Order: sequence, then structure tokens, then C-alpha cells
Amino acid sequence: MKTKKIELIAAPQMPHMVGDGFRVHNFIPSGYHLDMKRMDPFIMLDYNSKHFFSSTEKPRGVGVHPHRGFETVTIAYEGKVEHHDSAGGGGIIGQGDVQWMTAASGVLHKEFHETEWAKEGGIFQMVQLWVNLPAKDKMSTPKYQAIKNEEMTKVDLGENGFVEVIAGEFQGNKGPAETFSPVNMMNAKLKAGGKAEFSFPAHFNTAALVIEGNIIINGNEAAATDHFVLFQNEGETFTIEAKDDAIVLIISGEPLNEPIFPHGPFVMNTREEIIQAFEDFNTGKFGYLED
Repeated sequence: MKTKKIELIAAPQMPHMVGDGFRVHNFIPSGYHLDMKRMDPFIMLDYNSKHFFSSTEKPRGVGVHPHRGFETVTIAYEGKVEHHDSAGGGGIIGQGDVQWMTAASGVLHKEFHETEWAKEGGIFQMVQLWVNLPAKDKMSTPKYQAIKNEEMTKVDLGENGFVEVIAGEFQGNKGPAETFSPVNMMNAKLKAGGKAEFSFPAHFNTAALVIEGNIIINGNEAAATDHFVLFQNEGETFTIEAKDDAIVLIISGEPLNEPIFPHGPFVMNTREEIIQAFEDFNTGKFGYLED
């Protein structure tokens, strides 16, 4: 198999606040030409790098907001998030857990630091990805997949560490998340000096985010903590070696190759569908959720 070379290593841009609870660096879309088309089906990646939030009685977060046409995937590395939606879903995303929310035809949603965690405060570190839905599935019924860390497939690499599979597969081991199109998502948790090889189809859009530590890719290119690595759409395999204990989020998905028409919290295929989404939202078709 041919080596998948690096196209770009992106440093984190200046962070901005989403609500008052999420201090994020935006990698998709961003000024590095990492737009929705280039990263399809991954249409947004917000990274809350390690940040200390002081204790508070009123949890910080984001109030009620709508979504339609895609899925949100929240990965908790440190801290806890509480969430609720207009379809009656909700829960707590604890450290190491993942919440995979299929907004699809539409939900109202809110997410805050978990109440007891907020009272203590501490280091908070999260990733939120938006995964686009195929046109045929955009108006399907909303649903949740609450994936606890202990439910994830863990592939033991011996003294190198292990790989935690959320979706797709690694070395034939499948993750628990159900997806509407071919999507791979996993955390490589490598010990200092540990090495792992990954393989995905050449045409899949593939990237890695260094959550912790510093790594060497393909034996010769370094990527530091909080940096985003984009791979070329040629070749299939690449290696990651940890210079020190490292955590690396790896994503790889087959492009949908459909028109993308985004507007705020809605991502559809046409302008007409966006207009309809706003009309449905304004006439209460997304249900009700107290702020």
C-alpha cells in the first residue's frame, strides 16, 4: 500500500467563545482552506483545548438553539457536559465519553457544563464535530447515541498503547457508533515511543488532531499538541509515533459529494431547504425546550 502523505499541518487559530462555556479553536471550516467541501463529510470541527474554568453556581454553556441536516459528535477529554433536547433526549457526557446526536429533521438543543462539575470548576477539554448527512437522510427522525468510554472498542497495541474506536474500524475492530455513511473516528492513546499504523481508502478525507503530547508522522514530520494534520487524498497508510505520551483524534470519511448549503445551525443541500428549515423553526415544528 502507498503512504498517505501530509497536505497541511495547521496551528490552532485564536480561540473564540461559543456561549460562555466553550472556548474553541475552529479547524473546520477555517482560514487554512479546510472548508466543508474539502473535509466532506466533516463540516465543522471546534476544539476546546485545555482551559481552566473557575467554579460557579450557574453552569456555563450554550442556551437553546436549533439544528437540522447533520449530526453533532461531542467527545469529552476533560470535564463534563449536560445536554437536553426538544425530543426528550438528554444526559451527561463524562470524561472519555462521546455523544452522537443525529439532528436530522430538526431538534432544539442546549448544552452546559454539568452542574456538580461547574460548582468545582477545573480543566475542560472537548471536541465537537459536525458530520453531514446524505441528502436522503437529512429529514430522518432525530436520535441520540450515548457512548460511554467503557463501551468503546479498545484495540491493544501492547507496549505501544491502544486505539479507542468510536466509529468505523481499526485493524478489523469496529466501533459502537452507527453512521449514515462510511465514517471512521478513533483516539490513538500512545505511550512515549509508541507507534501505530492506520489505513483508510485514498479518496476518504482524513485528518488527525493532536489532543495531548507531540507526535511524528510517517517517520519524518512532527506535529505538536493542539495542531491539526490534514492528509492528501493519495495513498492509504500512515504511521503515528508518540514522542511523549500522546492522544490523537483520527477522523476519516468518504465524501458525500453532494451540494452543501449551510446557514447558521442548518446544513442542507439547497437554498430552498434552508428557507424551509427557518420556516419550520419559526412555526414551532422543532418542538419546545425551556432555556
